[in-house]
Amino acid sequence: MVGVAWAAIGLLSTALAVLTAALFQLGSRIDAVGVELGGRIDAFGTRLDARIDALGAELGSRIDAQTARIDAHLERHAG
Repeated sequence: MVGVAWAAIGLLSTALAVLTAALFQLGSRIDAVGVELGGRIDAFGTRLDARIDALGAELGSRIDAQTARIDAHLERHAG
């Protein structure tokens, strides 16, 4: 009976060791994915900033052109 108890203790301790190792391995994999995801987010942010700047410049030029048209129109009617 004592042998069966020690065998059960041995099996439980082995299972605990395996689960602990799996937990640490999972933690390192999560960290690696986090680093990769952080790099991808930074790259996307850079691309997004460039796109927003380009759209802002385009919108600014369109507003300036519309302002010029409105000014010309007002000049014609105002005299």
